[in-house]
Amino acid sequence: MKVFVNDNSEEVEENCSLESLKDNLGLINSKGWAIALNESIVTKDKHPITFLSEGDRIILIQATQGG
Repeated sequence: MKVFVNDNSEEVEENCSLESLKDNLGLINSKGWAIALNESIVTKDKHPITFLSEGDRIILIQATQGG
């Protein structure tokens, strides 16, 4: 099924969780990352139990330091 990650189309399997998506994208150590699903932030503890649907929009945001 097709979902969008930072406006890029990605093909994922049915019953794909946010945790699986992170693994597929190489974000195994996701410390410092925030994930929004359809414009709502999903807390890290919910990633394994949040499943994606056709057309979902995921935004990955990485915290950076600076000043």
